Amino acid sequence: MAASRGGTSQAEAVQENETEKRVAKEGAQMQTEDKSMPTRIPMEGGTKINMYFGDTLITGVLNDSETAQALIDKLPVTQHVNRYSHDFCGITEELPYNEEEVHYGWLNGDIDYAINAPYFTILFEDEDVSEQYGDQVNIGVITTPLSEIAALEGSYDVRIELAEQ
Repeated sequence: MAASRGGTSQAEAVQENETEKRVAKEGAQMQTEDKSMPTRIPMEGGTKINMYFGDTLITGVLNDSETAQALIDKLPVTQHVNRYSHDFCGITEELPYNEEEVHYGWLNGDIDYAINAPYFTILFEDEDVSEQYGDQVNIGVITTPLSEIAALEGSYDVRIELAEQ
């Protein structure tokens, strides 16, 4: 392939962009033995939350990111979400984020903030093909079995509140 005027070929530029791509598993503490539970290990000392999908309680732990802290400051909140193939997702108000925390993909069980809409999302499957999806900030992880959230269907007004610490 011919080199561009700057001396970098198109293939080299693509390769350079690929190496800069940050992914969800980078720096994450993970467990891979129990596929029924979230992959990401919750942050020790994180903020415990309860999310009520109707009568179903999904528990989680939010991390200490700027985005998670902004959400914590707003709790309790009600977030409308819809079920999709691998997540529950809903448009939320914009939250601050650190550009260095923006990544591609997710780990099963992640609670993420997608900056491109903005979306509040709980991702419960398909982590193995998730790196095609970008513009996400991890703000936490659920702590209940993945099957409990995957069994839910439809749309919910989810009440998110602080749990007993």
